[in-house]
Amino acid sequence: MAFLQKLILSKPWREINWRDKQRDLQYVRNYKPKTEGQLLRILLHGPAGAGKSSFINSVQSVLLGRMYALALANNTFSGCFTKKFNPDSKLSKDNQFYNKGPTNNDKVHVLVCVINANTLSQLSENIVKKIREIRKEASELGIPQVAILTKIDQVCPEIKDDLQNIYKIKCLKEKMEMFSAKVGIPMNCIFPVKNYHEEIDLDSDVDSLILSALRNIINFGDDCINK
Repeated sequence: MAFLQKLILSKPWREINWRDKQRDLQYVRNYKPKTEGQLLRILLHGPAGAGKSSFINSVQSVLLGRMYALALANNTFSGCFTKKFNPDSKLSKDNQFYNKGPTNNDKVHVLVCVINANTLSQLSENIVKKIREIRKEASELGIPQVAILTKIDQVCPEIKDDLQNIYKIKCLKEKMEMFSAKVGIPMNCIFPVKNYHEEIDLDSDVDSLILSALRNIINFGDDCINK
């Protein structure tokens, strides 16, 4: 019992509105930028297998109130399943797809780094370096950055048994603090979530974590648009 008390805090260090997800759900559904016709652009990046496509599907599932799987996700670790950019070369100014005069609707307003929480302690120096380089370029452009930690149910049995323990588990907080120190993303911009991947029905606790993260992403993006 004393050992468990060392692992689990008596009170969560961050509060989540578990009982009433409708408040955050309506906030996300009703959000519109103040400028007519303006869109909020969110760019996800992260290592292969981190859960980028699954996070997109999970967000859509929460918003639709049913399972959604249009963003194809891969269940293997052989590489990145989703192809959006050529990882080996930057888009040159001579490329036919290069936009020389981007409008505010063409710009990224929030950069979201998606990382597998279960592998935080094993991140290679190469991945950490890439994240820091991307973060540096985004900072120079005035783009706010957020981190989404996926697969939190694999971190420890106490979280898998009850997601509401998430902000009581000391080892998860320590992993978040370590990641924050390595890449420079502040703790209040890091949000652990569980993606839908084997479920066939929605779960209120999963939804609450996703909505909490999404609400903050929207707020950061809206600040960027209005800056």
